[in-house]
Amino acid sequence: MDAEKIRTLMEDQLKQTRRLRARVQELEEERSAALAVVGIGLRLPGGLDSPDAYWDFLRGAGTAYSTIPEDRPGLRAVHDPVPGKPGRSYVDRAGFLSDIAHFDAEFFGISAREAKLLDPQQRMLLETAWEALERAGIAVRRADRLDVGVYLGMMASEYNERMADRTDLSRIDPYFTTGGGLCFGAGRISYVMGFRGPVLSVDTACSSSLSALHLGARALRGGECRYALVCGSNLLLSANLMVSLSQTRALSPEGRSKSFLATADGYGRGEGVGALVLMRLADAEREGRPVLAVVRGTAVNHDGAASGLTAPNGPAQQEVIRAALADAGVQAAELGYVEAHGTGTVLGDPIEVGALDGVVGAAVRERGLPLSIGSVKSRLGHLEAASGIAAVIKTVLMLEHGEIPAARAPEDGELNPHIPWDELGFTVPVDNQPWPAGLARRIAGVNSFGMSGTNAHVVLEAYQRAEETPAGGARRPELLTLSAKDPSALAELAAAVAGYLKQADPALLPSACHTLRAGRAPQPCRIAVTGSTAAELADRLTAAVGRHAAAPAATAPRRLTLRLPAGDRDRLTACVGALAEAFPDLLTGHGADPATELAALAGRLGLPVRAVADAPADGPALLEWEAAGATRAMPLTDAQPGRAPALLLDAVAALHLAGADLRPDALRAPGARLLGDLPTYPFQRRRFWVDEPALGAGPAAAAVGAAASEAPAARDPEAVRAYLRAELRAVLDSTEELDLDRSFLESGGDSFISTLFITRVEERYEIGLTAEDLPLELPLADIFGRLAADIATRAEAAA
Repeated sequence: MDAEKIRTLMEDQLKQTRRLRARVQELEEERSAALAVVGIGLRLPGGLDSPDAYWDFLRGAGTAYSTIPEDRPGLRAVHDPVPGKPGRSYVDRAGFLSDIAHFDAEFFGISAREAKLLDPQQRMLLETAWEALERAGIAVRRADRLDVGVYLGMMASEYNERMADRTDLSRIDPYFTTGGGLCFGAGRISYVMGFRGPVLSVDTACSSSLSALHLGARALRGGECRYALVCGSNLLLSANLMVSLSQTRALSPEGRSKSFLATADGYGRGEGVGALVLMRLADAEREGRPVLAVVRGTAVNHDGAASGLTAPNGPAQQEVIRAALADAGVQAAELGYVEAHGTGTVLGDPIEVGALDGVVGAAVRERGLPLSIGSVKSRLGHLEAASGIAAVIKTVLMLEHGEIPAARAPEDGELNPHIPWDELGFTVPVDNQPWPAGLARRIAGVNSFGMSGTNAHVVLEAYQRAEETPAGGARRPELLTLSAKDPSALAELAAAVAGYLKQADPALLPSACHTLRAGRAPQPCRIAVTGSTAAELADRLTAAVGRHAAAPAATAPRRLTLRLPAGDRDRLTACVGALAEAFPDLLTGHGADPATELAALAGRLGLPVRAVADAPADGPALLEWEAAGATRAMPLTDAQPGRAPALLLDAVAALHLAGADLRPDALRAPGARLLGDLPTYPFQRRRFWVDEPALGAGPAAAAVGAAASEAPAARDPEAVRAYLRAELRAVLDSTEELDLDRSFLESGGDSFISTLFITRVEERYEIGLTAEDLPLELPLADIFGRLAADIATRAEAAA
């Protein structure tokens, strides 16, 4: 082989080697890709229901512990202050949620019957997940089947115990299974919201929600989903677990976790629900999402052959912390804070601090800057399966604000003497303090150890947002749209948004309007206003409440017609130029024919567009649509080209009010981004609750779905239709009249309700229709009409 061929072969081999190295590096980067926390939803003790409320609580004093609520008679009945009594609990305090009985069932399309039998955890998971997604600026339309994976940590579902009575099984209906099974908590979120990503329920006891976060992070890095919804949930509804924990003396007699204190004597229980939206950081930045913090690394392992199944294992805890730091690419000396598991037990706290010292202690002492540790359990209680999510949300808020809240109060007394604090470089802060100034990056770890032996650790970092150019120019017109399921919710939302606008930074107005347009799913009742200032929009929003609150006509616009003038190309070109300047994302920008550009612009609103050149030559371009049996036309151009942006916003506002399902993302002003601190949907509260039977007594038979009325003669279709309507209302357990124009599904029905309804009707009449003859998407009027006609026909034949 001559020298030239050898040189060519070597060059080819070198190129191949470089390609392989680049691919290996690409795969390594994917495996450890940074993840962004872009949305938060929560329900925590003390009435905490928003990130701002949680942060104010963390920076304040006191705890969220309270006595057992009146609606937990089982927990109250087993209380006895003397420890050790069989069948009794010596605890009468915990971190209780203020309201778990109320729920907006109609918003989520759930019947009253099903809502009453749903574990309240499932209800609150739906609400917190929705809020987290709204704060992330992700509009949830079922038809879109968003690529969202759901990862839920939950270890108990005790609500269904109150329906269990072996002497009377009449209370058991189809929702007994779906209302309480652990798998249905995660599955219901994905079903209701129409997601298509993986769905996993995780039970590793107290490390459940942090283990769920680990799985969600792996799924994002592995390309299994675009967004990961990570949730944790825990409620204290049954006396059984409380009694069991009391018999093991795991609980503090005071009902409070005294993390790292000399008085530590067991943990205090708590309840709560939380949700986080995660995605790849690069995707979040590209989409302009509100990045709250960055997940750098996660790890999960097990204690293995420890001294006992439920006993903590120090070496295993060291391993999981090291693994998470390695996954994050973070050095021990870079840690500025660790949110510890910190249950406040005599055994657990020293082992955890010892494990932490074994991994980061030497580096911390060498740098000469103490490492702060703390645990929110001392303030909220140990939320068990949800404790990890509460700890992560706390840490995200700390990183975002650059502050470490106090981890103990002055009156708490001395620290645990079984921990050699003088020899360690750790501190448990007694007051709020800024993040250590000597550290180049704000990085924190979160510990979570489960009684099952499963350990988890997460490494988080503060997000450094790049310098931003204020969005939009002076006096630029803006469109603000709001919607809700009913007028009351719309009025409440409008008031909240108007209040926000009156105190918001004027530079954020384009971002706020963009978020409310593109980051919220459209609902039936709507408002749309335009204006150039926050004050102007707030005033118009307030004035619009009641004027546009009614739901639009059922025949919402489904296609548009763009009527173009057959001349004056220069004016059309100038108008398109003004639109391109105001909405750079809306036009292709390739210098195409202005009529083509205008048609493409209209099409990007999300509805099919038919362009025709039949408008008067000296007139405006018109956007036209059919709705409620009438034709509506709105001008898009004007003799003054500078008015084109305002005319487009007026047209979009009219389409929004007409009920069109628009995609207004491209109306984003230059520099606008999605905001995470805007008001979220105001769920309308209605009580859905099954009272707990007296301890030791079986529950009475269920009254849900009692007989509606006597069955009329089969050959009287009108009376039969009225009977069917009353019967379905009874099966749905609805207190309101049914809307015959709504479908069976929209009325809260599902396959279970359909089976129950048809079974009850068959007890009185002969029916020949099949499920295919009665699709659930049919309006109720059609279903009742088909059934009544079939019943009458069969009665005639029988006669």
